[in-house]
Formats: sequence, C-alpha cells, structure tokens
Amino acid sequence: MRRRFAPAGPLRGTLRAPGDKSLSHRAALLGAMCADPVRVTGYLDAADTRSTLSAVRALGALVEEGGPGTLTIRGPGLRAAVESAIDVGNAGTLMRLLPGWLAGQPGGAWTLDGDASIRRRPVDRIAAPLARMGARIEARDGRFPPFTVRGAPLQGVEYALPVASAQVKSCVLLAGLVASGTTAVIEPEPSRDHTERLLARAGAHISRDGARVEVTAQDELELGSVHVPGDPSSAAFHVAAAVLVRGSRIVVEDMNANWTRTGFIRIAERMGAIVLGDLEPVRAGEIPAEEPVCELDVAAGPLVGTVVEPEEVPLAIDELPLVALLGCFAEGETVVRGAAELRVKETDRIATVVDGLRGLGADIEATEDGFVVRGDRGLRGGVIASHGDHRLAMLGAVAGLASREGVEVDGIEAAAVSYPGFEADLASLL
Repeated sequence: MRRRFAPAGPLRGTLRAPGDKSLSHRAALLGAMCADPVRVTGYLDAADTRSTLSAVRALGALVEEGGPGTLTIRGPGLRAAVESAIDVGNAGTLMRLLPGWLAGQPGGAWTLDGDASIRRRPVDRIAAPLARMGARIEARDGRFPPFTVRGAPLQGVEYALPVASAQVKSCVLLAGLVASGTTAVIEPEPSRDHTERLLARAGAHISRDGARVEVTAQDELELGSVHVPGDPSSAAFHVAAAVLVRGSRIVVEDMNANWTRTGFIRIAERMGAIVLGDLEPVRAGEIPAEEPVCELDVAAGPLVGTVVEPEEVPLAIDELPLVALLGCFAEGETVVRGAAELRVKETDRIATVVDGLRGLGADIEATEDGFVVRGDRGLRGGVIASHGDHRLAMLGAVAGLASREGVEVDGIEAAAVSYPGFEADLASLL
C-alpha cells in the first residue's frame, strides 16, 4: 500500500504512544512463566505482540483479554510448557527470548519459525550460550530459522556477550531461572533492562555488579500485575516530526522513561532539540523493580550535527534511523559508529535507511557499522520503500512532513507491526 505524506504545518496536540513493545513481549512471557495469574494493562495490540500471545497460548497459557490493552495470563509455570510448534511471525524479540525458557525443560522439543524476514535473522548468538549451558538448538544452516529447541538439564555459566544485546542477555537470564548454579551475563555496554526489572519484581534472585548480571534457579515466579507504559521507540517518530517541522509543539503522555530506552532523546537534545521531561537518570549497577513514566514536552528548533559513539548505540538502536533523518536537517555532519547490529534487523537497516534517504535528496553514505550524514539542506522528497520494515515505513512518513515536496511511502502497512495506530495518531497532531 502506498501513502503520500505531504509537507506539513506545525504539529500541535497531546498523545499517548502505544504500549512499549519490548516490555509487552516480556510481560506476556514472564506472565506465562508465573505460578499465579498475572494482570497486564497497557499491553501493545500489534502484530508482533499478538505473536507472543499466540506463542504462550500454544505453550499452555490461558490468556483472557478484557478492555483495550488489558490481559489476564494464567500460565503453565516455569517448568511445564506444552510441546508445540511456534510461529513467531515477524517478532525477533520473541524468537530470541523464548528459547531461554524452553531450553531448560528436559525432554521437550519446540520448533520456532516465522515470516520471510525472520528466516533471514540469525539465531547463533542465542544458540551458543544455550549450548554451553547444556541445551541443543538445531537451526537451518546452523544459524537461521526454522530451528528446534531441545530441552535438557541446564548448568549455569558465565557468558560474556560479544556484542551488547538485550535480547541475547534476556535469553540467557531466562535460561538461568531453570539452570543449576549461578548464571552470569557480562555486557560490553549497557542495554535495555526490562527483563531484569521484571525478574526482580517477580521475586527472582537477580543482582547486578557493574557490567555483570547474575541470576540463580527459581522454584516459581510471582508478578501479580504489570503496567506497560508508552513506547519511547514509537514516541520517537512524533518527537522527530515535532522537532523538524517549524512551529510545532506536542506533548507525549505516559511514556516509559527508563534510562536504557531514552538514548534517542538524549542524542536529539545534544543536537539542539527542545525536549523537556523527567527522564530517569542513569542507574548503572542497579536493578529497579519498576518502570518509570514521564511526560515529554517537545518543540521545533535548529539542529547541529553530532557523533553517536558505539557505547551509545545499544540505548538508541531502534531510533538510529531517526538520527539519520535529523542529521539531514542539522548543520554539519552527523556520524553514527558501532551500529553493525542494524544490519541484522528486519532489513539491513543501514543499507535501507541510507538508500531510502538518499533517494529523497539526502547527502548520506553508509559505513561498515553506521553512516555519515552531511546536513543543513533538508530533503527534497520522493518515494521511499519500507521493505516490510515498520520503522522504515514510519521514517518515510516523518520525512514527508519535513520535506519540501512530500514523500510517498511504499508499504506503509508495515507500521502495524509495532504501531497500528501510527497514521491516525500522526494525523491527530496535524
């Protein structure tokens, strides 16, 4: 489906971003692992998170849906997942977290598969630590879906992540809940910490000492209730639009302010964006049990280029395409380094973002692990293809509002993977 986004006047108004996708996945999975029913509010209703609900149902959970975003999950518990085939759809988070839970259930076998995009995404980074713990992962060509998880008695290990990844970290920590001894993950850089916070809240024996996170075996988990606040990654598209379109002023309510999720906001502020809000301060070395919430007040303003260093990348990984877009309108160069992870997202996001923005008139080039944008001339406009990538679809829409001639997005329907109401919410601000 093609949709044209014309140059816009000021954006004005208040909105709530949809429920946090990362936290929604984890709330459903941890809810299914709990001994008692778990009530979830604010759950994201999107294609990816629906795949997670389908997965926990296939594993034996009863999921009762109430009002919008409200669920009650009655799971099979930590060690009684039903053997089944799991269709993860387009959900990379589900694909990489779920095997951690299943790997420690001896005698069970679960095959995970998904759409064409998922079949291009490697799983060797979770297979390696799980194999060290005693599990077996049988993957196509040794590293791609479909793959089968064969449960076995697990032994805790110390695993140093080669690349900072919240998904791989979470997979290993979930396996540690059903492994003997202590399981430790060492991060090269901080990454989003929703799994650790939920585990702490559920009563797990989990601790952090600098870059090292440890967990030990649990008899059971108990969450009670979980509220999912608005997703900073989804809100970021409206923030970027308000920053770029002259005269704009918007408010984003009930947004997750977790410091491991607001890297883009800090980068945008450094570039000159006017963004006011009570963001959580850096809490390295801690595992808080709650997710903080804030209100953001955003206004348009002149931008300057910046350099995003590798240690910043894990805390802004999903929003780096928007950094490229801001760079098109900023004075000077904007450089992103250490973001090779973007090449194994729904698409090769370095290639698709660079090609897409260049087609709209950007002066941008790809590097092996990022990109360089020479800004201050904005964007002419044109056509951009989403390639089935939800973030690229929304990037094109925001680019259209800030461009001189408008942008036609080919494949705007991809936005529904994480943000079904994106177009309606954007239109409400115009």
